[in-house]
Amino acid sequence: MARSLSFKLKNAEYSATPVKVERSKLYGWTALKALDDSGRECKIVSMDENGSIIIPKGGTGIGILSPEREWVERSSLKAVKPDGSDAEMIASSYSTPVELVNTVDADTFLDHKITAVYQLDAAEDFIVAIGNDIYSFTYSFSNSYKGEPAFIMTAANALFMLLGQKTEFNFLSLAQAESIDDENNDDEEEDSDDLDFSMM
Repeated sequence: MARSLSFKLKNAEYSATPVKVERSKLYGWTALKALDDSGRECKIVSMDENGSIIIPKGGTGIGILSPEREWVERSSLKAVKPDGSDAEMIASSYSTPVELVNTVDADTFLDHKITAVYQLDAAEDFIVAIGNDIYSFTYSFSNSYKGEPAFIMTAANALFMLLGQKTEFNFLSLAQAESIDDENNDDEEEDSDDLDFSMM
């Protein structure tokens, strides 16, 4: 059963169930199957370094070792910030109502690479309350140390929640491009000044 999110907006509380919008549901999908000579479906397996032992799916895992090459239990690890201080745990967005306070403009929204789209099964009054605004908050599926930028907006009389990642672009401004062109033009002018047509 899908879990519901609770939102607080303008002194009112709303409930909405996110339903992920999959590309495969919109456009369908294709799958390739590898068959052996008898028509049986082939399965992917792993092999050891010598190629003598076949390891079936699920037969490998990831472990954590200390600098002394001793096994470390995941429960004994803790998250820290770059400066070495303890990182703060972010509560799951499903455990407490999400307060929608901050709005962003379209440019700020477009500065993010959208990684997941959810349609929110919400009442009409919640859609009306959102209106044409784009609300942002930090989303976390479970208790974790890292949240994701999330946006709430309406489209075609439906409510959507989009998760994304902030992208950093390095642009060359027009002023900088113009200065480069000016330098090239100066060089060309200096070269042309060196020509003495009276010698011809």
